Amino acid sequence: MLMPAGVRSRGPLRSLVTSLSPGDRIALATYVALSLASALVGSLAALLLVPLIQPGQAAPLGAIGIAWRPPPDLQVLAFLAVTTSFAWLRWQSARVGARLVGRYGLDLRRRVHASLVGAPLASLADATSAEIANVLTYNIEIVVQGFTALQQLLVAGVTAAVSLAFAFWLSPGLMLATPLLMAVAIAASRLFGREQSRVSRQYVTDMTTLFWHSEDFPRRLRHVRSFGREAAEKASYGAISARLAHGYARQVELVASGRMLLELLGAAGITAVLVLARHWHGIDPASLIAVCLLLGRLFPYMVSSRQSFQQLRSAVPAFELWERYARLGANAGSVAVATCPPGTLRIVRLRVVPPTEGVEVRDLDLVPGRMILVFGDSGIGKSSLVDVLAGMAEPEAFEATLDGRPLAFGRYRDLVRHGAYVGQNVRPWQTSVRECLLWAAPEADEAALRDALADVGLDVRLARASEGLDTALHGSSSRLSGGELQRLMLAQVILRQPALAVLDEATSALDAASERIVLERLKRRLPRTILIVVSHRADVATIADRTLHLGSVTGRSTIPGKAPA
Repeated sequence: MLMPAGVRSRGPLRSLVTSLSPGDRIALATYVALSLASALVGSLAALLLVPLIQPGQAAPLGAIGIAWRPPPDLQVLAFLAVTTSFAWLRWQSARVGARLVGRYGLDLRRRVHASLVGAPLASLADATSAEIANVLTYNIEIVVQGFTALQQLLVAGVTAAVSLAFAFWLSPGLMLATPLLMAVAIAASRLFGREQSRVSRQYVTDMTTLFWHSEDFPRRLRHVRSFGREAAEKASYGAISARLAHGYARQVELVASGRMLLELLGAAGITAVLVLARHWHGIDPASLIAVCLLLGRLFPYMVSSRQSFQQLRSAVPAFELWERYARLGANAGSVAVATCPPGTLRIVRLRVVPPTEGVEVRDLDLVPGRMILVFGDSGIGKSSLVDVLAGMAEPEAFEATLDGRPLAFGRYRDLVRHGAYVGQNVRPWQTSVRECLLWAAPEADEAALRDALADVGLDVRLARASEGLDTALHGSSSRLSGGELQRLMLAQVILRQPALAVLDEATSALDAASERIVLERLKRRLPRTILIVVSHRADVATIADRTLHLGSVTGRSTIPGKAPA
């Protein structure tokens, strides 16, 4: 399902236009104005062509009292000047349109990414990483293509209106069949509309599924091979690919079918004009030629407009998916100035849901320089608890004091906002070790980077690498192991010097001895940091200042903080 229940599409034109910034709406208006000028000049060029292809005939401008019969050379020069103006206007409108499309795609990407960065964690609970990746990449390309199609339809519409207006002005009798032909053309354009909408929506859905199927492929491949399910994996991928191939082919077939109908209608329209002219006495030959030239200008647009309509329909479900994610961070609050929490910060009572029974913590002191170990069974709610302690999720109940004075959760969140949160499955997305470290501390010098790497035990490994700090993180010859990547992420924490650091299974890839050494160094290097560590290893309690043992095999969920034995 691409939209939340109860949300209805506002139509492709309105949806795309309302997503434009005020500046881009002005640019769109400029684009339409240039297209209108281009259509007017192009129609005038068609009229000036009449005496050139029918010597002796005057340009059909007499209806407005102009009997224009200049010398042939002047006629050629006039046609050249008007045609040159037409080409220049088309070029200018194309430039404005191209820049508008580029800014539109940029704005879409920035807005949805900013929304995701500022979104509450709860709003992403049901979102898959594949769908989010699709929204940020391929899905926006479909929307941009739809916006380009909208531009092309605007040009086609303006050109058709101007050409038909000129033709009607020249010979109203020849245009008697126009309303009927337009009605038939509109009906033909809608003939396959419902199926196109269905095919487009399924295509977007299947592309999202394909993202999910391709996600984290190297680790998935080991899992698949160990279970001997290669054939099933190929069949599943093949089935999705087959649906995509069928969807794409069907979209092209629908475009071709609609294009054929429109071309036949265009040919029928011009034929009707010629037949009418033959049986209608008093038709001016110059007007007949001009009308045919004006109608002939519409043939290329008839061919392209069908595809533009299809692209616009395809953009509707893609835009709905983008819009859903673009609204996630709409209510995100402003970021407060990062400060370390002064004084004595005590959690009097904190209740978190989920899990179903909830997790409740009482009388927990958060003191800079001290380590709190969160320990418990899988699924008991450790991650939910540390999300709240990190200020990233709202608790069900919260009572706290700062130097004995009541502290609301909003204020608590501001105090710990200068934080660092490292999860178990987070992998660096930067290209090199240096880039990864500078991402966490842009002002850090070379010595600070090397000291942080030494603290987490990664200096020796990089000393053996020829590139040193510029070692690529994803190259086949220099790839770091899972444990080394975790050490690199912990070096980011040291450089960050946060008010509160949460390590949610962030040392799971290290052996027990290495984990203890790294955590001891981390604690020593972060004397002004509240350090919260989630681990399944009970031995970490020997270096922790406080242990929160959440739940047990008996299902307890209300456990006060207790010091290690």
